Amino acid sequence: MAGSQLKRLKASLREQGITGPQQSKRQKRKLAQDGRARNGKRLQRGVVLEGIRDQFNPFDLKHAKGPKFEVTSNKTLTGDAAKGIRGRPGQARAAGEERRRETLLVDMQRRNKVGGILDRRFGENDPTMTPEDKMLERFAREKQRSHRKSSMFDLEDDEPVEGGLTHGGKTLTFEDEEPVDDFQENDLDGYDSDGSVRERQRLKRIRAMASETNEDEDEQPDRKKTKKEVMEEIIAKSKMHKYERQAAKEDDEELRAELDKDLRDIQSLLTSASKTSQARSVANALASTIAGEDRDAFEKNYDLQVKQLAQDKRAQPTERTKTEEEKIEAESKRLRELEEKRQKRMRGEEVSDSEESENDMKVADEDANASEDDDFGLGSGIRTRPTATELGFDDEDDFIIDDDLVASGSELELPDSDAELDAEESGDDAPDEDDEEDDFTAGLLNEEEARNPVFKAETAAKASALQKPDEHGLPYTFPCPQTCEEFETITRPFPSQHIPTIVQRIRALYHPKLDSQNKERLANFSLALVDFISSEWNPDSSPSFLVLESVVRHIHSLSKMFAIEIAQKFRERIAEIGSKRPLAPLPSDLILLTAVGTIFPTSDHFHQVVTPAMLTIGRALGQQVPQNLADYAVATYLSIIALQYQQLSKRYVPELVNSCLNTICALAPTPSPKQSGNFPQHDPPTKIRLQNATGVSPRKLSFADCLVSDIKGRDATSLKVAILDTTMQILDAGADLWAGKEAFPEIFNQVASVLKLLGGQSNRVQLPGALCDQAEKLGVKLARMSRLAQISRRPLELHHHRPLAIKTYIPKFEETFDPDKHYDPDRERADLAKLKKEHKRERKGAMRELRKDANFMAREKLRIKKAKDEAYEKKYKRLVAEIQSEEGRESNAYDREKQARKRARNR
Repeated sequence: MAGSQLKRLKASLREQGITGPQQSKRQKRKLAQDGRARNGKRLQRGVVLEGIRDQFNPFDLKHAKGPKFEVTSNKTLTGDAAKGIRGRPGQARAAGEERRRETLLVDMQRRNKVGGILDRRFGENDPTMTPEDKMLERFAREKQRSHRKSSMFDLEDDEPVEGGLTHGGKTLTFEDEEPVDDFQENDLDGYDSDGSVRERQRLKRIRAMASETNEDEDEQPDRKKTKKEVMEEIIAKSKMHKYERQAAKEDDEELRAELDKDLRDIQSLLTSASKTSQARSVANALASTIAGEDRDAFEKNYDLQVKQLAQDKRAQPTERTKTEEEKIEAESKRLRELEEKRQKRMRGEEVSDSEESENDMKVADEDANASEDDDFGLGSGIRTRPTATELGFDDEDDFIIDDDLVASGSELELPDSDAELDAEESGDDAPDEDDEEDDFTAGLLNEEEARNPVFKAETAAKASALQKPDEHGLPYTFPCPQTCEEFETITRPFPSQHIPTIVQRIRALYHPKLDSQNKERLANFSLALVDFISSEWNPDSSPSFLVLESVVRHIHSLSKMFAIEIAQKFRERIAEIGSKRPLAPLPSDLILLTAVGTIFPTSDHFHQVVTPAMLTIGRALGQQVPQNLADYAVATYLSIIALQYQQLSKRYVPELVNSCLNTICALAPTPSPKQSGNFPQHDPPTKIRLQNATGVSPRKLSFADCLVSDIKGRDATSLKVAILDTTMQILDAGADLWAGKEAFPEIFNQVASVLKLLGGQSNRVQLPGALCDQAEKLGVKLARMSRLAQISRRPLELHHHRPLAIKTYIPKFEETFDPDKHYDPDRERADLAKLKKEHKRERKGAMRELRKDANFMAREKLRIKKAKDEAYEKKYKRLVAEIQSEEGRESNAYDREKQARKRARNR
């Protein structure tokens, strides 16, 4: 049985002569004298130890698995490869550890401790140099840098060129002669010269200046001028000659002007004696006039205009552009002032002239500003209706403000061209006294006061005007209602068509930017408006649809400021419809659903308000079984709303098509078979079918048709025709909307079959001709669209596979075949596979290195922590020992003192 690892190691060391009996002093002295043998023995000792180390650490070598059979090779293996050793993991690990200690450990130790500034000044890090030596050396280096040649072709170089001037490989001078220039004047002929007289004069001046330069050089033989100095002198002389030419030209101009002055006298002398007097008078007239005006008057007028221009004041800055908050505040202030004046007029008090003059001055300033803006004389242009943003309201819709939304007599009122034309026509026939009175009051009254009869001369009209302050009789200020009841209380004394004006003034007075509490007030006001449009509708007392549309616009504008509150209010109303009357919606519910499509985006895939509204509409259309004509009218109305909801998203609504087909089948004169379509058919109520309606023309449905349930006679026939006509129009619009759907043939083939039955001979004799023609046209259209959809529809098919290649039985021969190499006929695919393999290998290597770095950092941090903990523990123990020794010393001293006192007391 082999011994332990330690015993085998000692035996190996003893066998190799590394360890053995202790040498005597004589043997050691002899070895010390023979140094060469000692060095050789030391090297041999290292080789032996390396072999023993490899023998006793088999995991430190990575052996290669040799080939199964010995093969010949031109490559001779040497070193570790000859021994079958592919690597030394232990040494590689030790080398990596050492490398990380030199790099990564240094970075860890320097982290957050070393600044980013490197001092690269010469001699700064040399402790052997004194400050004076550093300054001298830096000065010398700076001088060398500034005097160093920038180029070998520097023209300002004073040193002569070694070897002299050359041309074509030959020198231009002889050894005993001075350098000679090879420039010839004739060489310039035909090159960069036009051969003109001016060019020859220029060359002559250059030669003269060059000769003068040479003379100057001859006069001063002490220092040779540089080429720069020579060129500077040439440039200076060229400028001097240019100045002389300009002076000569100016002299010529003055002489020519003097000759021009005397030209008339010369002409008069040259003319005949008979014409002398006439020519002299013409010359004197020409000399005494300028542009047809007397010379003295022209000069005096010119001097006067120059003085006026010098005394003109500079343009004064205009009023700055008001901010949005200032515009809103000004509008609110204006409405309050108008309300105060209205209250004064109602009480019979007089309105001060200062207030009126202020309004007049404001209007005049606006006119002046408008005229100042017209700088190009193009007029004021076409006056457009201002947007709500321009008027200072926080309304991002920019919809056109209706006339009934604007207060009468205010600055927001829009001009009415027809009224102006009527006024002009009536003004022609009016008496002159009225014109004079209008001219007298034109500058004193503003537009509103001029129309107000309180400023007229008649006392009866003035008394009535005190009770009616303006043309609508509306106050300019209102309290902000917080509930629908308060809003109805405020609007009840006034006609319903003035409700939008009241809402507009409330929004202007209680804008959130005027007061911090206005935002909460307007939020409650917007909820009151939602309750107002969804309140019970009565055709006699409820507002008209134009008024409701304007209120819906205001809600749309307010929803951008109070989106969550208004959306929650709409959801409450829709939930109330679904819980209490899902299959019997009221007229107010229809108005609410219409407002949802106007206020909120209906194209969203899911919306907090639109989606419940669309579900409510689909539930009513799909589950309601109509019992009278009003139910069919309501279903038609809901179908129109559903179609409007899907204008952008174009989502298919099956309840809409089913409801329309049920309506046609129920109102058709003759019943249709159950196999006319795959939609669920309801049994129609008795006496609901259309009979004997050939003389009735189709009309448009009205909202009142959704309310009448017990209609009979001619009106019932007209309503049935109108419902059928509207239903076919809905189907026509739905076909255009869903033309791109894959299931278009399946959807509208049943519609075409129902229309075909409706246009049959049994039904045609009972229906109006226009309705039959419409049904026939719609059927032809749907048939054509179905054929096109069928042609464009792509049938289902399997996946397309690449065709299989024909197998070849002739192998491809590779001259340099390597079984370890993967051959791919596609070069790009082979390169890509090679790149992926390299990337994978590099990525694995990088991750391996990162893991090793992380492990190294963790080991170093643990080592540092252990060292700190050990130092802390050592210090802690030392301090405890010192404290304990001090306490023991004090305890011993105390005991000795106690014993001493005891002995002293016993004595």
